[in-house]
Amino acid sequence: MRKAKICAVIVNNDPKAVKEIESLIDLFEVRIDLIGDGWPELVKPLKKPWIACNRSADEGGQWQGNEARRVEGLLQAVELGADIVDIELRTKNLDRIIQLVKKKTKCLLSFHDLEKTPPLGEMKEIVKRQLKSGADIAKLVTTARNFEDNLTALKLITEFPEAKLVSFTMGTQGTMSRILCPLVGGDFTYASIAEGKESAAGQITVRNLRQIYEMVKE
Repeated sequence: MRKAKICAVIVNNDPKAVKEIESLIDLFEVRIDLIGDGWPELVKPLKKPWIACNRSADEGGQWQGNEARRVEGLLQAVELGADIVDIELRTKNLDRIIQLVKKKTKCLLSFHDLEKTPPLGEMKEIVKRQLKSGADIAKLVTTARNFEDNLTALKLITEFPEAKLVSFTMGTQGTMSRILCPLVGGDFTYASIAEGKESAAGQITVRNLRQIYEMVKE
């Protein structure tokens, strides 16, 4: 079994907390919309690859400015050495932004359903659109209303064995899919740096997640 990769989500400017878990994770997600103006200084000492994310409110983020400034932050992250840039599939002028990003780094195209988990067929079409648009990594995150929604999200991963895909469900009923995502072939999964620092409902901590994966290895 390949190693389950963990992406720790940085939601505030706390370099000490980041450093404490750095050895336990594989990459970071830098949430520009949550950290605020201090994020460029925060990324300088990172010793692991990092994803730049400036999540729009429509997709569950807290970006308060206009769309042009939001994209500007992502392009600034490219110049500051982001290894991956997360761009929502529904972003305006998507093709142009992808072209600018992929000149220097990788592109993760994301799609979030904050209300439900669509049927598998509908989710497959979304992933096909992401890959056709040029995604190096496709990310499709939905909301779990029942246990079966976890299975749908995980099944999606197995439908694209040749692609880099992240798929799980949010919410208290979706924690299982978060844990299992990289174990069934997902590229990685997300975890919070500490209790109370979750970027979405159902997220568990880096330490707890790493503990689970160590037990699976045994």
